Amino acid sequence: MGLCNFEVRYKNMKLQRKFTLEEICKIIDCNYVGEPNHIITGLNEIHMVESGDIVFVDHPKYYEKALKSAATTIIIDKEVDCPTGKALILSKSPFDDFNRLTRHFMPETNPHHPTNQFIHPSSIIFPTVFIGSNVKIGVNCKIMSGACILDNCTLENNVIIGPNTVIGHSAFYYKKKNEGYDRMHTCGGVYIESNVEIGALCTIDAGVSGLTRIGYGTKIDNQVHIGHDTQIGAHCLMASGVGIAGCVTIKNHVTLWGQVGCASNVVIEDNVVVYAQSGIGKDLSAGKTYFGSPCAEAKEKFRELVALKKLPNIIDNLSNG
Repeated sequence: MGLCNFEVRYKNMKLQRKFTLEEICKIIDCNYVGEPNHIITGLNEIHMVESGDIVFVDHPKYYEKALKSAATTIIIDKEVDCPTGKALILSKSPFDDFNRLTRHFMPETNPHHPTNQFIHPSSIIFPTVFIGSNVKIGVNCKIMSGACILDNCTLENNVIIGPNTVIGHSAFYYKKKNEGYDRMHTCGGVYIESNVEIGALCTIDAGVSGLTRIGYGTKIDNQVHIGHDTQIGAHCLMASGVGIAGCVTIKNHVTLWGQVGCASNVVIEDNVVVYAQSGIGKDLSAGKTYFGSPCAEAKEKFRELVALKKLPNIIDNLSNG
């Protein structure tokens, strides 16, 4: 029995057809700067934009980043100089209007009537598993009881999902407003490559408008959390209690031991090892071992601990001297 072939290139939220700037602005009732026939092919948030995408920005701190990004249409709350070849959509609330567009083009599905599922007949689906819409499950997968495989998730071949694990829950992405927090509408998904094993009670959030990805052969222990749009490479190992924020890039052959925490927008290079209960707040260089919170190279951190242990005696000797 051959393995299923899957498209493995990362994809953003692409529209069903090309839309013009004028058409998009009519949907959200906004004015624009640019050619009415300027073409829009997708929607995405800032971390994953491509040419043809719409992105939003609602804070002066991030104007330049959005305007210089690969996105060719920017929803913005101030009229600024429009870069050549791009267009601006002028909005009083870019977050809300971006949400309106994602809900328009990818509304929430009915969980009682999921559609567009492909499950290879060789895969084993235990009782009480929920499988949402636009889900693909390949050859020889095993999905254990209580697991939820939510909308827009793909599992390649020989993937194991432990009991009560949730794949594809909404991204933890909120806008703070006077009346409380407003959630960004999640319209992305999760892509799990072949030979990945995920333990019990894990949570892997969907991408906001793209894909959270788990690479070939990676093994994940029980009670691990992976945030939205995080990209994990091949043959990584994560022990119980690891927590990874959104938009993290973890490359190949990385080992994270128990209860390691990682902040967002961090890059962890190949062949890194991080010892248990460490906190990662900045990029980690390839081939090194790290420890501590905030973590540093393990040898350096252990020397600090030895020195700290000697400190009371040093203070006593100074006091008695």
